[in-house]
Amino acid sequence: QAFGYSLYSGRYGNIYTTRQFRQLVEEAFCETPPDPLIWEKDGRFFDPLRPAIEPDGFASRDELIAAREAVYAAIRKAVSEADIFVFTLGLTESWRNIEHDFEYALCPGTVTGAFDPQKHEFVNHKHASIFADVRAALRIMREQNRKLKMLVTVSPVPLTATASGQHVLTATTYSKSVLRGVAGQLCERFKQVDYFPSYEIITSPVYRGMFYAPNMRSVVPEGVAVVMSNFFDDQQAAFGAEKVAKVAKPVTRVAQARADDVKCEEEMLDAFAR
Repeated sequence: QAFGYSLYSGRYGNIYTTRQFRQLVEEAFCETPPDPLIWEKDGRFFDPLRPAIEPDGFASRDELIAAREAVYAAIRKAVSEADIFVFTLGLTESWRNIEHDFEYALCPGTVTGAFDPQKHEFVNHKHASIFADVRAALRIMREQNRKLKMLVTVSPVPLTATASGQHVLTATTYSKSVLRGVAGQLCERFKQVDYFPSYEIITSPVYRGMFYAPNMRSVVPEGVAVVMSNFFDDQQAAFGAEKVAKVAKPVTRVAQARADDVKCEEEMLDAFAR
């Protein structure tokens, strides 16, 4: 698990922004992926796209590139075979390489790499750019698989740190408001896109914060169970109770385990802020 196996459709790590998502899809399906940016530290090589996947880095540049190609292959396979693509909108804040117009998985200098204000800049994405990124990525995927549908959710996990200069409470409200607005517009614009309100279920005042852990940030397994139960109840009308029941329990169990075990890389921002 520490190396990112059996957590995702491909070993691509957490994807929090739509620009990361678009980059990954474009590179997976382009004929010649761009020469990858690579970080080197103490003779080990790290992938800026997924710096936490290989905790100790790769032994060589070639090994890193081969591992990335395996990720691209897994993405192509997943997209070509899938019926439904699920994406949770997580963050609006990110860091980009100014020269290459490339967005990092997290801020350089947190896990590895080195922050250089001449090369790296903070970006807080706006509604229009987020919508454009999802639309572009979805277009590429549907060119490969015309039957593919998309289910959008919004992460109910608040920010633990922000580089925007604002208080983390207002930064969180901005981020979630923009992402929820994008999710709504995607559903209105594209008939193959639907929205499921896991964000609203977890954050609703009706539940008085009971689905959050004592840190008031992490979602507890009981919250995951309620979300997944509502999700599968919602699907019964479309797919039938028997078919839904076959997948409901194992999928819910996996979702609960991941809620407990997957560390959000966004928490690394806190180290950078200090």
